[in-house]
Amino acid sequence: MGVREHQTKTKDPLLQPLTIRGLTLKNRVMSTSHASGMDDENMPDLRYQRYHEEKAKGGLALTMFGGSSNIAPDSPSVFRQLNAGTDAIIPYFQAFSERIHQHGAALMCQITHMGRRGDAQAADWLPTIAPSAVREDLHRNFPREMDQYDIDRVIRAFGQAARRCNEGGLDGLETLAGGHLIGQFFSPRTNMRSDGFGGSIENRTRFALMVHEEIRRQVGDDFVIGIRLTLDEGPSGLRFDEAMQIAEILKREGAVDFFNCMVGRMDTEITLVEENMPGMSRPLAPYLETVGAFRREIDVPVFHAARVTDVANARHAIREGVLDMVAMTRAHIADPQIVNKIMRGEEDRIRPCIGASHCIHKKIHCIHNPASGRETLLPMVVSASATPGKKVIVVGGGPAGMEAARVAAERGHKVVLFEATPRLGGQIQLAAKTTWRRDLIQIVDWREGELDKLGVDVRCNVYAEAADILAENPDHVFVATGGLPADQSLPGANLAVSSWDILSGDVRAEQEVLVCDHTGRHEPVATADLLSAKGHRVTLATIDAHSAAEMGYPDRIIFHKRLAAQGVTTLAYMKLSAVRKDGNHLVATLTHELTRQTQEIITDQVVLETGTDPLAEVFFELYEVAANKGISDVDAMANWAAQPKPPNQGYTLHRLGDAVTSRSIHAALLEAYRLAVHL
Repeated sequence: MGVREHQTKTKDPLLQPLTIRGLTLKNRVMSTSHASGMDDENMPDLRYQRYHEEKAKGGLALTMFGGSSNIAPDSPSVFRQLNAGTDAIIPYFQAFSERIHQHGAALMCQITHMGRRGDAQAADWLPTIAPSAVREDLHRNFPREMDQYDIDRVIRAFGQAARRCNEGGLDGLETLAGGHLIGQFFSPRTNMRSDGFGGSIENRTRFALMVHEEIRRQVGDDFVIGIRLTLDEGPSGLRFDEAMQIAEILKREGAVDFFNCMVGRMDTEITLVEENMPGMSRPLAPYLETVGAFRREIDVPVFHAARVTDVANARHAIREGVLDMVAMTRAHIADPQIVNKIMRGEEDRIRPCIGASHCIHKKIHCIHNPASGRETLLPMVVSASATPGKKVIVVGGGPAGMEAARVAAERGHKVVLFEATPRLGGQIQLAAKTTWRRDLIQIVDWREGELDKLGVDVRCNVYAEAADILAENPDHVFVATGGLPADQSLPGANLAVSSWDILSGDVRAEQEVLVCDHTGRHEPVATADLLSAKGHRVTLATIDAHSAAEMGYPDRIIFHKRLAAQGVTTLAYMKLSAVRKDGNHLVATLTHELTRQTQEIITDQVVLETGTDPLAEVFFELYEVAANKGISDVDAMANWAAQPKPPNQGYTLHRLGDAVTSRSIHAALLEAYRLAVHL
């Protein structure tokens, strides 16, 4: 089949065109299909389209959408997928195609039948199906084994879904094999059949060939067809050599125009997070070697996505022939302008994807790009103000303060940022001291670089008081002074320390430590992880059914695995109710949240985490004389609009982030962005 390449004026490998079956992609950068959760009743309407349009405006060559788009009633929506099983989707595809094509980008959809990964208690309550009756642990359904009627029916459904993609003006599609029905036929873990669809590699590939033959029959010769293929499932699963044989069969039969390669399984929480969608706990680009070995043996274009978040690795992969198209999917959620910035020579200004997996937990929002997933509500690129040159004072250099300063400066205002400590970053400086979450510091580093480029006057080691702020004659003031560990009223609370004390190094960790988690957030589990990794004996008591209850599953499952491996004892439903001294030890009294029974634990040290209380004295010194009385209008914020103009003259005043109440990094950044972007 081959790959035809063209040369352009630039020598950057990432900016070279690529032609596949007559479709010319203008460069080698793409975004792969994913379920963004932005559908409207399983249709890709305006919000969905605008999310992808920002990537197209940002310069990439191909944006794929519709992760796990369903084709049949017994493959229902489980995580907000599109429904490609009805002609009702065609007008949405047509509008979508027109929107993306006007920016010179190509558009493709992923279609699938989930097989055993479906949900028999969703949508039409139909039993799930699979090559064999093998349950999937993650989605917890017991499928029934497919008969010939099912096989014929699903093949037809694939063809009809492909027809809709073609009639919708898309440039191509891919089927999803890995973990889904086609891949379930491939894998010896899930295919125990003894008929013509089981046993040998040829037999296990037969269903995929029949599906792709029907797809080609429905779409004609010009449409691009690919497959997302797992190259290695690990022990007892599909092996690399078997995947290679499957690929050779698909190539031999002319069934595919590209392979979109992945590695690992997705049928348990831990394999989904560690293998299929690796995040911060894994190194960058962990599978390039495996995918490169596959590409060296196959003369068909190869795409790949798995934590290829930085331009250096992406460029290496293309230059060295590891990939034909490099998928920077989550990187484009962090910054859709990646290609434009490369072309402008501004690679150092690309907002980094740090692998926090917030986009998976809170679809499809990036932990530090507030506009992602809100394209119809917030501008992705901050424009200049119609009235630039206002004096903006920001008090506090944590994430909220840095973001307010950055956005105000982008708007063209004169910004001064006061920070009481020697460096910017606030609580992120503490969070980044933990084990596998050190990349959080990039949230700070990127903003620090932007503040420097934008000419923001950053004044560290300045504890700004009201007089200091008023002396600057401000037009707008943002108080982002954060919070401090919350005060506790329980008996003996003064004998406990906080995660801040441990992570900052202000308090030495003792050998035996009881960490009491009253929030379900990252601070207590991160502290337990750090200490147990250093050899301390740690017990983690949580008020919830399990630790890290407030965290998304991508982070939670990694913490659970690490704590288990490091010998941490976890006590569920236990709340600290008192602490007392007993010689050289402490005695902690824990109360069970369900039974109210108490338990005493003797330990060397108690770490208590209960969130933060606002540190906002300067706000209360300023609000009475502020033009808006320090009020952030809730209705305006809910409508994503500018704050109403105050009736009085003088400066406006707003509180941000933990200076308001204890919240997350994303919440703090969003609050700063939505207020400052209208200045």
